[in-house]
Amino acid sequence: MVLRGQALSVRMRRREEATAWSIGCQVVRQTPSRSSKSQYNGTAKSGERMRIALASDHAGYEYKERIAVFLKGENHVVRDFGTYSACCCDYPDFVRPAATAVASGWFDRGIVLGGSGNGEAMAANKTTGIRCALCWNVRSARLSRAHNDANMLSLGARMMSIETALEIVGVWLDTAFEGGRHVRRIGKIEHGSE
Repeated sequence: MVLRGQALSVRMRRREEATAWSIGCQVVRQTPSRSSKSQYNGTAKSGERMRIALASDHAGYEYKERIAVFLKGENHVVRDFGTYSACCCDYPDFVRPAATAVASGWFDRGIVLGGSGNGEAMAANKTTGIRCALCWNVRSARLSRAHNDANMLSLGARMMSIETALEIVGVWLDTAFEGGRHVRRIGKIEHGSE
């Protein structure tokens, strides 16, 4: 009986992973190209209603669900790329499609969660055009937006309380990019030193 339940759990997880990847691929195929637009003109401004992609692994699942409620309460459009349960899973299967959707311009920002948030940030940052910041307090969140124009936020659910996580999300969404000298630096991240 235990084996049958485990087999069902594995099948459900594989279906979940395939769905998340398929959604990410569909979003990219449906998204018009933004290559003709300026590098920093493609997203909603801080304080406006935004389209936000969410993803997590099993460790970040509960926080992701709470953050989704918070975001919807703030009138943002939210798309959940998974995982859809607290069952053990591999975070790249959900984070990469969310990052692809943000990089394509289909979403303004993305928020990913895991136990520490490290792996999720690393997976997201493998996507061209993504600047995912691992934040652990309000100050790091504010600076990730003001100085780095972070378009994705990574949080570690095992590293902070849900109240701290929600405060970080609020500050991160409300902080505008300062531009100025930071534009040159971000250009070097995106295109290397020239």
